[in-house]
Amino acid sequence: MSSFNFGDIIYRNSLAAESDADGFRLEGEASISFPNGRLRMENLRDPAEGQKSNFVFWCPETFPANVSIEWEFWPVQEPGLCILFFAATGRNGEDLFDSSLAERTGEYRQYHHGDINALHVSYFRRRWPEERAFHTCNLRKSYGFHMVTQGADPIPPVPDATPPYRIQMIKCGAEVAFSINELPIFNWRDDGISYGPVLGGGKIGLRQMAPLVGEYANLVVRRVSREGK
Repeated sequence: MSSFNFGDIIYRNSLAAESDADGFRLEGEASISFPNGRLRMENLRDPAEGQKSNFVFWCPETFPANVSIEWEFWPVQEPGLCILFFAATGRNGEDLFDSSLAERTGEYRQYHHGDINALHVSYFRRRWPEERAFHTCNLRKSYGFHMVTQGADPIPPVPDATPPYRIQMIKCGAEVAFSINELPIFNWRDDGISYGPVLGGGKIGLRQMAPLVGEYANLVVRRVSREGK
């Protein structure tokens, strides 16, 4: 990621205790706990209910357009998948939590064909047989269900995993770059035409698909710019 300049840290959260989640917003039903001194998330509803068993946990802060989002991830139980939403706002620029927006309850369609815009990367995708056989990280842009790029996922299955895995998502202007343990996974530039205008700032949220259990720690957001600018 040598093509970026990293600036001041604007948000830091160890996600080590219940108080660290004050102000976070849960959409859907999930258990939020800290058994190992880090955030653990797991579904409360039966995975047989499909999308109704999935959920999103939103950070309350609104972040600027040019940021690096970093966190540590522990896969605890599969199958399932993880998603990071970022640059999330209402489709008309509203705050994501604005009361004028339709209620969201964790069902995926509400996030890609509802009344919000966002970018979202799915990683540790272990839900369907084809995902377990060929691991990828997928970047989508919404409104809409636009798959804009993907790359190989280097995280092994839970029995072979040696966490924590250091994950970084960079959004700088029209450019999006994703890495795991400093290994570049993909780099994509939005042309602002094919899938709608380039998105700016917004909120970030963690999503899980049941019955995956995952743990998270050390969420850090810092300003970022392109080298030479």
